[in-house]
Amino acid sequence: MIALDTNILLYACDRADPKRQQIAMELIANSRDGVLLWQVACEFVAASRKLGARGFTASDAWNRLGEFLNLFPLSLPTAGVLARAEQLHATYGVSFWDALILAACTEAGVTLFYSEDVPGHPSIGALRIVNPF
Repeated sequence: MIALDTNILLYACDRADPKRQQIAMELIANSRDGVLLWQVACEFVAASRKLGARGFTASDAWNRLGEFLNLFPLSLPTAGVLARAEQLHATYGVSFWDALILAACTEAGVTLFYSEDVPGHPSIGALRIVNPF
């Protein structure tokens, strides 16, 4: 099972870098066995405001989130994600927010996570982390 980080979803909506946008859109289109992590969904809407200068509105963000939810089931975290995130944060030195996402991946059974935000960690346990850019 796969999961996409927030940056992948944002790049799919950002026309500033057409090559990066194309890669992100292809990842989304070709990811059939995937989940949308709760934190990623929330971060997508919050971070999409950065695209406002290029005409991407809050309404656009919510509409795109709806499209992503039509492609991927939403994976909600349990309280256990916090304990796992604490362990990942301490052991691997990743940021708190990345540790939460990685812990949610583990809980959801994700084995392949696409992100550019976890450099130096090609895998954490059974989770493989790939930077597609």
